[in-house]
Amino acid sequence: MKYGLIKTALFTAAGAALVKLSKKSIDIRRANSDIYQPSRDFFVDDNLNGKKIVFLGSSVTAGLAAKGISFVDFLRVEHGVHAIKEAVSGTTLADVNDKSYISRMKKNLNFDSHYDLFACQLSTNDQRNGVEMGRISKSYDAEDFDTQTTIGAIEYIAATVQDTWDCPLVFYTCLRKPEPEYEFLREKLFELQRKWHFAIIDIWNNKALKKMNEENPSFMLDDTHPTCAGYRYGWTPIFVKELDQMLE
Repeated sequence: MKYGLIKTALFTAAGAALVKLSKKSIDIRRANSDIYQPSRDFFVDDNLNGKKIVFLGSSVTAGLAAKGISFVDFLRVEHGVHAIKEAVSGTTLADVNDKSYISRMKKNLNFDSHYDLFACQLSTNDQRNGVEMGRISKSYDAEDFDTQTTIGAIEYIAATVQDTWDCPLVFYTCLRKPEPEYEFLREKLFELQRKWHFAIIDIWNNKALKKMNEENPSFMLDDTHPTCAGYRYGWTPIFVKELDQMLE
């Protein structure tokens, strides 16, 4: 009898978990449906129209949980940004393989082109992959940085943008569940800001966005990756406001 009750309880709990998982899956699919995707019907005539902006990043910039659509695509379709979306999921800032930020920057971006702004995602992948954090250098020469460390890679990107394109540079952080290593990297980014004078869009610390996601669970697949609805109502308005101010 006791065994039967335990077995029934286990099946009930498992069934409830499956129902919850199924509802989450349905909500995510709905949040990625056509009504939330970028559309010219919502085009805005604003200061961002025609601006040529590079977005260098990984899964959040690529739109991993939103069918390959991210805030970059909303900026392109609905705000007329000439967006260069250089994003590959799972990649690191540190130059540890041929898909790293630095490697793709060297191979895929036009060093003779003019860019109005360069935006770079503070990757969540470096520490996950055991990349060494590194330390802030006294140098300003791109050739002096250890690009196989995260901080060295950030400094290399800052120096290269400054020396090659001479345009404003902004780094943007990501949402994450509590993770000491990413929080430490974010703190180092603010230290680097004092040296290189780039801008920071601090998504990680955006309380309004976090509250919105709590009230609308389908806006996020997990703690890091937004759905189309999450990009439309959460990330894109933040970037429109911040980038508009930088390009005034």
